[in-house]
Amino acid sequence: MSRLRTRTRPPVALALPALLAVAFLLMPLIGILVRTPWGDLGEHLGSPGVVEALKLSLLVSLWALGLSLVLGVPLAWLLARVEFKGKALVRSLVLLPMVLPPTVGGVALLLGFGRRGLLGPWLEDSFGITLPFHTSGAVVAATFVAMPFLVISLEGALGGLKQSYEETAASLGASPVRVFFTVTLPMVAPGLVAGAALTWARALGEFGATITFAGNLPGTTQTLPLQVYLLLQDQPEAATSVSLLLLAIAMAVLIALRGRWTGTPIDRGAVTTPRTAPEEAPAPAPAAEPDEGPGAAGAAPARSAQTGHWPLHATVTGFNRLTLAAEPGTTIAVVGENGAGKTTLLRALLGLTPRAHADLRLGDADVTALPPHKRQVAWVPQDGALFPHLSALANTAYGLRARSVPRADARREAQAWLDRLGVGHLAQRRPSQLSGGQAQRVALARALAARPRLLLLDEPLAALDQTTRAHVRHTLRTHLAGFGGVCLIVTHDPVEAVSLADRVLVLADGRALQDAPPAEVSRHPRSPWVARMLGRNAWPGTASADGLALAAGGRLVVAEALPEGDQALAIIAPEAVSVHRDRPGGSPRNVWRGTVREITAVGSRLRVLIASPDAPDLVAEITPDAAAELGLADGAEVWTSVKATEVTLVRL
Repeated sequence: MSRLRTRTRPPVALALPALLAVAFLLMPLIGILVRTPWGDLGEHLGSPGVVEALKLSLLVSLWALGLSLVLGVPLAWLLARVEFKGKALVRSLVLLPMVLPPTVGGVALLLGFGRRGLLGPWLEDSFGITLPFHTSGAVVAATFVAMPFLVISLEGALGGLKQSYEETAASLGASPVRVFFTVTLPMVAPGLVAGAALTWARALGEFGATITFAGNLPGTTQTLPLQVYLLLQDQPEAATSVSLLLLAIAMAVLIALRGRWTGTPIDRGAVTTPRTAPEEAPAPAPAAEPDEGPGAAGAAPARSAQTGHWPLHATVTGFNRLTLAAEPGTTIAVVGENGAGKTTLLRALLGLTPRAHADLRLGDADVTALPPHKRQVAWVPQDGALFPHLSALANTAYGLRARSVPRADARREAQAWLDRLGVGHLAQRRPSQLSGGQAQRVALARALAARPRLLLLDEPLAALDQTTRAHVRHTLRTHLAGFGGVCLIVTHDPVEAVSLADRVLVLADGRALQDAPPAEVSRHPRSPWVARMLGRNAWPGTASADGLALAAGGRLVVAEALPEGDQALAIIAPEAVSVHRDRPGGSPRNVWRGTVREITAVGSRLRVLIASPDAPDLVAEITPDAAAELGLADGAEVWTSVKATEVTLVRL
């Protein structure tokens, strides 16, 4: 009832023309239904001429569909995935048969493929093929007018498919052809089916181009629409009966498609199967030794596969401009604010972006010139990009199968990796049946199982809750400890950067601002963004005789000053900031008046954001008892102080 009450009533000025349009379209169909001689319907449809024309129509339309699939599917992929000069012209050529009068299309076919056309004489002399007045000519005519429906529908589906699925498959070792047939086509199946159905229906009903190019020969080119044309002259009632048959076929196709003209990619599992609870507790998984505990037998192949050592050396140019070198077993956390070039760096190492180019060596092999599927660089994008048409087990085994590992061995090794990450009991579920945390662990298992020499993780734990994140972080750290290659992890989580990484690479505008161990970055961050990520106040400025002249205005007194004129970053820990209701006395050298703007809980303590007219915004960390004693609330007037000895200056 609520839906009826809230439904918007259309204005009469729009509703009336719309109803007239519906009536205009409906009236001819009603005319066929009313004028059909229902008593003679069987006799009309069973006549030899109609049966022969129907068989020929089915033959021609199915051949036209086959040709459209063979030629149109690659063309749709080209238009959707490849940028090239003249693309707009090619798309116009695809659309042209849809707007061209059918008889004009027939004339064009005659001039192109007829006996006196451009290719007709060559086809006849070289292959003995004569298209006009032959069944093959009817197939060509039907294909010419019907194939655009397939191309347009499939191109729309491909355009709606995230390329991260195909790129992830390539990073797992799948060749472009394998990616197309095992990932792309299954995922755009609704668009392909919709386009194929429309193409077949259009080919079945083709008239103008067929009669102009192929003629109207009974048993050879006289299809059902041409039969209707002939019957109208002598037997109009029979023509109405046959028209009803074609109308019924067309309506059946439209009803079956249910409006999916563009063929948007659909996660079929999500339609048929409800999702599980937000997050199940992870199944017990071995933490220290992967070959101990349940699933040990299956873990052995995975461990033996991870033999070898592959140091990394990369020189990246383009948007990103830096050099990376790391020994086997090194994990590098890549951090930086949005737009710093973190994901671009990963994609450059994969060879997936024109924005940056990486001269890449893994071990003794220079893989710079190799395509992504031959680099042995595995990638986990932010959304995991699990293939929705495959189970968790098949997803995990995908990279192994792409590297020609026998099916049984690949599935056994994949099961071992799922067990290690605590999701082995979910092996037969589709991605739509997994929670966000479970799906992310399957994505990690898939990347680790692919036997990479370089592992790239783009915020791999972002979708997990805190409990699951801690579990997966521990499991990932265990496996990275024995990994023979290098791992790069893009993250915004300081806990991940400190606990998982041996080095922290700080990017700004595509350049390496800092590359150091986590402890060094924590003590002396060279980026205000990183300092804030680590929970510290960071104020840039210029060193002066007694401290720092702040870029945002004001002055900061420090205990150990830098040479005058140096650009520096002042780091102040939130716990070093004292909050008072009245101006403090005593030893603090830095005192500011301010207003409380926000109070948030962080664990068992409170973080207070204080704005001041005399200094940049300052974050203080205090206990709830202290906040209650001070009577802190949004808008409260307070004083803050920081001792000079509590300020650390980092030269930029």
